[in-house]
Amino acid sequence: MLSAHSSPLGKLGSKDTGGMSVYVRELSRELGRRGHMVDIYTRHNRSAHNRVVELHKNVRLIHLRLGENQYISKAEMYPHLEGFFRQLEQFRSANHQEYDLIHSHYWLSGVLGIWAQETWKRPHVAMFHSLGAVKNHTGIGGSEPEIRIATENAVIKTCNRIFAPTQREKERLINFYGASPGKIGVVPCGVDLELFCPMNQAAARRQLGFNPDDTLALFVGRFDSMKGLDRLIEAMRYLKHRRHLCLIVVGGDGIHTPEGQRLLGLARSFGVEDSIAFIGRIEQKDLPAYYNAADVKVMPSHYESFGLVSLEALACGIPVVATPVGVMDTIIKEGQNGQLVGNGDAKLIAKAIDKVTSLSPAPSADVIRQTVQVFGWPNIASAIINEYEETLALGNLK
Repeated sequence: MLSAHSSPLGKLGSKDTGGMSVYVRELSRELGRRGHMVDIYTRHNRSAHNRVVELHKNVRLIHLRLGENQYISKAEMYPHLEGFFRQLEQFRSANHQEYDLIHSHYWLSGVLGIWAQETWKRPHVAMFHSLGAVKNHTGIGGSEPEIRIATENAVIKTCNRIFAPTQREKERLINFYGASPGKIGVVPCGVDLELFCPMNQAAARRQLGFNPDDTLALFVGRFDSMKGLDRLIEAMRYLKHRRHLCLIVVGGDGIHTPEGQRLLGLARSFGVEDSIAFIGRIEQKDLPAYYNAADVKVMPSHYESFGLVSLEALACGIPVVATPVGVMDTIIKEGQNGQLVGNGDAKLIAKAIDKVTSLSPAPSADVIRQTVQVFGWPNIASAIINEYEETLALGNLK
């Protein structure tokens, strides 16, 4: 596993650590449980543990230096990839380690995957987790650099197999990059059904200190313009008639960062700052309490390759209001587990939140959870292993 820029032990909800880190960690754990040996190579940073960490049974996390030991942007990491790969080769050689398969995550690690594929003569499976050309197409936030688009094209051209988490993402790989349809396997992301499960709402609220009588809407994610938090904050202005409705914002690098201050200023401009609680980033193990304390989870994103946090909410039995991004349009069923908002307009988001939180009787937690049972990690890992085996078989034929 190559996950150079983002560690599976990174701080979830911070700038460069999100669903991809969860994916790498959880998939590796499930593979390890089944007896497969997995090494994950990632960037060393100040908060890193030892160079080699036994992450799970049969799973090692190996830290290598990628540039200086401080925050740098993803584009700034690119020139340091050669040094990262040299260290990888030194570690591999010193430990007499051979690999059967390379699985790269994101475009930066895709470069490493190309080099490993050429050097080791082993098949390379790539998963991008988001696509630069699609981000640029949305017109939201700053443009992704040309080097990213060129690298994604190179990885798509040279790798043996591409994993897409949804059929829509497969179509984007074809339409934006000219990827060969036969090269793309569609395998969804998974959810930890043991960690994310229903619990008593009143108990969850007592644990977190929330008012038992409030209606709570929840946002979980990074402070990234693509996540659409701006329009969710704007939506709160249209819900002022719901006097006891509060928006809980989990994630981000802190309210005192420039982006945090901007969001707080936005809330003030709409006169809703008293109805929004910025919690900051929390550990994944603490997330289930927040999901269970909420009445609705809101995903107002402009673009998601999948939408993992909404799966976590649904696994906890909490309805979701979402734009039709990632896998949401195939999972969310109105009246059963939430509502889709066609174009992400703030008024429509507000209307959907109002409707979902006013349903009587509300769908039961068990009914909502049932809609994502198929996404449990054992099922997803089985599908991934099938893809691995087919890729290895084709590689051996070559």
